[in-house]
Formats: sequence, structure tokens, C-alpha cells
Amino acid sequence: MTNKILHIAGCDKFIPPFIEFVKEHFEFSEHDFLLTGGMAQYELKNYTNVSLSKRTIIGRLKYYSQVVIKMHQAKKVVLHGLSDIKLVCILFFMPWLLKKCYWVMWGGDLYVYQLGERNWKWTLREFFRRPVIKKMGYLVSGTPGDVDLAREWYRAKGDHIRCFNYPSNVYKHYEVKPKIHNTINVQVGNSADPSNRHIEILDQLDKFKDKDIKIFAVLSYGDQEYAKKVISEGERKFGVKFIAITEMMIFDKYLEFLSSIDVAIFNHERQQAFGNTITLLGLGKKVFLNPSSTLNSVFSEFDIQVFNSEKIELTLLDELTKQANSEKVKHYFSKDSLVKSLKNWIA
Repeated sequence: MTNKILHIAGCDKFIPPFIEFVKEHFEFSEHDFLLTGGMAQYELKNYTNVSLSKRTIIGRLKYYSQVVIKMHQAKKVVLHGLSDIKLVCILFFMPWLLKKCYWVMWGGDLYVYQLGERNWKWTLREFFRRPVIKKMGYLVSGTPGDVDLAREWYRAKGDHIRCFNYPSNVYKHYEVKPKIHNTINVQVGNSADPSNRHIEILDQLDKFKDKDIKIFAVLSYGDQEYAKKVISEGERKFGVKFIAITEMMIFDKYLEFLSSIDVAIFNHERQQAFGNTITLLGLGKKVFLNPSSTLNSVFSEFDIQVFNSEKIELTLLDELTKQANSEKVKHYFSKDSLVKSLKNWIA
């Protein structure tokens, strides 16, 4: 049971596919997974080395006891996100563990510094987070700009490991059918998180409302009160041209949906919707990103063309750019590339 690679995570949508990916490409018995509940917990398969915390007081006490014991036993500790303040507190009081901790940066766990409401709770959480992030052994991210921000905001000293981490960020092949719709199909956002800033984009798109367009707002998970506001505003501005996606789709159905999109707009000021962006670019779609997003530098590095969400024009990509983007995405964000980059640090 000792000297394993320990993964600690909330069971978000990325985690079950990641577990299957590790099982397929690595020595699975060398990995332990300690998970708390999340939106994808019912997708987990029953493996002896995958443990899901029960939502009871005793269940949580048992879980955090296991976290402490197994972190001491493990040769490496992989922290999938750093939003669990109880885990942060454990690391605050046991800083000797940090030298073998690998923080897989999810985005929200970093940008809470900038976007979090500055109240006493934020101040208290940051009191514990700051020294933990500063002394974290390794910072795992495919986005160098996020690592730069961790160093600026928290004086993080850990080594940067360049990796895009999850199968959700791998290019998925889908045979795109010839465009048969006469409309320009526009995707706005990837969730009902206010960081998508849907309303701002809907305001920009208002000048196109008399054009032959359909606007699809993906609102299937996240803040449902916020989703209602987006739906109300979208229907008010665009009527039947606005379609809200409020139900989760199975993977193949979502790929089919993405293949029908012509233009996608992700207005997040932080790194978000990476998987959606990769898939859409690989399918030859036109993608707009907020100029503040650290994803811009990633695509610029690979000479993949994306556009500025503050200057939206509903024109399609020319065939040359479409093909160039698609080929580069297939190369740099392939399954083989993910396996190779993961082998550098979790093998």
C-alpha cells in the first residue's frame, strides 16, 4: 500500500475518464484515488484502488484520515484542483508533504484570488492557501500563463510541469458532415458559470439579430439561477433564434452538437473551456476567446488562430485557416501527446 501515486480529487466530470485513461496506459495498481462526491460520481466504476467519500460526518472523518495517512505513505501526491479548504488546511499544518505534491491547476482554484468576493471568508481561506501554494512542489498546467499568475499572486516556487492533463483536452475525431443548415450557428459559453459572461456577448450579438443566425447557450451545469437570467435575456433579444442547452448530453451527442456549430465564443477572463476549444478548433470551427484568457498564449505558441471576443464578426473560417488549425490541434493535443506528457511525471 505504500510508495504509490495518490490522486486526491472531487469527482468532477474530468475524473472518471482520467481514471480509465490511467488504467489503459499506466500500471493501474500503482495508483490510488481518494475522491469526494461530485457531478460525475455515478460514472465511477468499482475498483479496489478508487475510494469515494460518503456524505456523512463519519464518512468525511474517515476520508480525511485516509488522506493524511496515504499522503505520508505515497511517493507522489496529485492534487486535482485545490478548492477543498479542508485539504488545504491539512497541508498548511503538514508542510513537509508539499515537496511531493503535484497541483493540477483547474483554473477556479487559482483565480479565486482575483475573482473571489473579498470578505472575511476569502481572507481566511487565503491565509491558509498562500503558504501552501507558495511551497507546492510542482505546478501542473498546460497553460504557462496560469503558472506565471501563481508565481505573481502567491510567490509559488514549484517546478512547472507542462501537461494538458485530461482526456477531455484531447482532440476527438468526428466526421463532420457537410454544412446543410443555412443559418450561422453560434455557441456562447460552455456552462452556467457567471464567468462565461453570456450577457455581455449577447449584447454584442444584438447587432446580428436580423441575420440568419441561431445562438446556442450551453447552460447544462453550474449556477441555475444565473442560467435563468441568461435564458430570459437571450429569449428577449433573439426570440426563437436563441436556444438554451439545459440538459447534459452523452459524449457522442455533444460531439455531434459541436460539429454543427460554426462560431464559438468563450468570454471567460480566465482559462476555461479548454476541452471545448480544442474540440472545436480540431473540427475547423471559428473560436473567439476573451483577450484576458491565458489560453491565447497557448494557441499563439502553436500558431493556432483564435479571435478576440471583444470584436465579434460572424464570418466563417477560410478553408486554409480551418485546415491549418485542425492539423495543429490533431498533432499537439493528441492522445499520444497526453500519454507522453503524463509519463514524464506520474509513471
